[in-house]
Amino acid sequence: MYTDKIIKCKECGEDFVFTAGEQQFYADKGFDSEPSRCRRCRNRGKSVSGDEHKKVMYEIVCSKCGKVESIPFEPRHDRPVYCNECYRKLEREKH
Repeated sequence: MYTDKIIKCKECGEDFVFTAGEQQFYADKGFDSEPSRCRRCRNRGKSVSGDEHKKVMYEIVCSKCGKVESIPFEPRHDRPVYCNECYRKLEREKH
């Protein structure tokens, strides 16, 4: 079984508790490592706004239906790229 652990936050240096329940959650999700930042620093990192945290979006034309859409990765020119709707349909057909 798991027991609560004290971990030092790599960002602010404060100690925080990695609870037994959180450890079980991490194990259930298959996470390999423990958290390295306390909850406050993790939440602060999520709420930071600025250019360094904005996703670059790329405009594409869906290879299947021709719809123009933005995607969060740079498409490779040697592979087809699909809009969300066509991609979901193709994934369902695979399974």
